[in-house]
Amino acid sequence: PALLAPVRLRASRAPGRPPERAAAGAIVVALAGNPNSGKTTLFNNLTGARQHVGNYPGVTVERREGFRRFQGKDLVLVDLPGTYSLTAHSLDELVARNVIINEKPDIIVNILDAANLERNLYLAVQLLELERPVVLALNMADVAEKMGLAIDDALLGRKLGIAVVRTVGNRNQGTEDLLRTVIAAAADIRRPFRMDYGPRIEAGIGRVSEQLAALAEVKYPLRWLAIKLLENDQDVRRAVGCLPGGGQVLASAEEARAALKAELGDDLELAMAESRYRFVSEIYRAIVAAPGEMPPTRSDSIDRILTHRLLGLPIFFGVMWLLFNFVFTLGAYPQDWIEQGIRLLVNALGSHMGESDLKSLVVD
Repeated sequence: PALLAPVRLRASRAPGRPPERAAAGAIVVALAGNPNSGKTTLFNNLTGARQHVGNYPGVTVERREGFRRFQGKDLVLVDLPGTYSLTAHSLDELVARNVIINEKPDIIVNILDAANLERNLYLAVQLLELERPVVLALNMADVAEKMGLAIDDALLGRKLGIAVVRTVGNRNQGTEDLLRTVIAAAADIRRPFRMDYGPRIEAGIGRVSEQLAALAEVKYPLRWLAIKLLENDQDVRRAVGCLPGGGQVLASAEEARAALKAELGDDLELAMAESRYRFVSEIYRAIVAAPGEMPPTRSDSIDRILTHRLLGLPIFFGVMWLLFNFVFTLGAYPQDWIEQGIRLLVNALGSHMGESDLKSLVVD
């Protein structure tokens, strides 16, 4: 099963420090975040050219690793696929989750788009439930400020029990603060994060956790496994089912699911997701002060015209007409230049090469 199988890199290295040297005694840092949160920009800032790229074994999902030495410490940075959650409904979500579960990075840096903080915090809660050390990077802090959003970093850190750092990835601001915080947090032992799902669901989590504790080969957070079983996560079900005594745990979890569904009158996975969203919403309201009416951004102003219910379609067809004209009218000039250039090159090569298969290959 994917959950139990260790995920290892299979890739050629780009120039830079060899991974085997950097990994010896290094702090392994996993970078996680929503798509378009600036994660890749921050990864590039942290690692520079010291990166190598490959695919995860068996899947066409890109894996990037980079290296950095800071304050006498070696850091191995793993750029996880961008994802909105860890429910493993997609390949990217499954890969990101399995790297954290199987490879157990020393610390996770969750990059958040500060301008869309409420949406991004949902992933942060799921990462914290994996019981790995986490640091939050409030990226695009400048965009949030322009929107009039005042974010209380210290209060956010206290509510989640983790360190929070402001960054502006496209200006390379806050990078060193983030590295200092990562090194400090990796050595700091904190109490595991625990989100309250309400008395009825918590009772079900407790019962399943107790049964998981009796299994001999469980190497993952028991509470997280119990939550995933109650959410009917198929990957986790397969993994637990392979363990000695796992079938009995699955049967008990299914009974608990059915009982809770009858009590709540709703799908259990949906009810647990709603609990997370409610928790995130409460945190957001507590830490963010927003102006009464958000000033429209440049994008909003453009959208108002381009998506107008009367003007939108004529503008769309007009843009497409211009596009095709640019391609076929203006594109004809460089096309002629390229054809002339190739013709000159062919004549030059043909006059200097004797008749052979190589000449045919190159010239024709």
